[in-house]
Amino acid sequence: MSGAKKDRDGLIELFKIIRKGDTLVVWRLDRLGRSLKHLIEVVKELDDRNCFLKSITENIDTTSSGGKLIFHIFGALAEFERSIIRERTLAGPYRPVQEAR
Repeated sequence: MSGAKKDRDGLIELFKIIRKGDTLVVWRLDRLGRSLKHLIEVVKELDDRNCFLKSITENIDTTSSGGKLIFHIFGALAEFERSIIRERTLAGPYRPVQEAR
């Protein structure tokens, strides 16, 4: 199921069966969730259960403090990028100022 959908049956089932010390392995972070907020919520839920996340493509591993740091840095950069895109969208298309003749 698409990572864009927050409430997915597979993810709900995962949280029913995951146990302390387990590691959730994903191919890419965008397969787990499309929004940074949701990804952070999932990692927080895993952390609350003493579980971990590994993303193969991004080489992120929250079993280490360095991996947790990298996850949050990537998250902050993604949030920044989304904010810039939002600002550009609200500003509208670029229209160069015509020079006075």
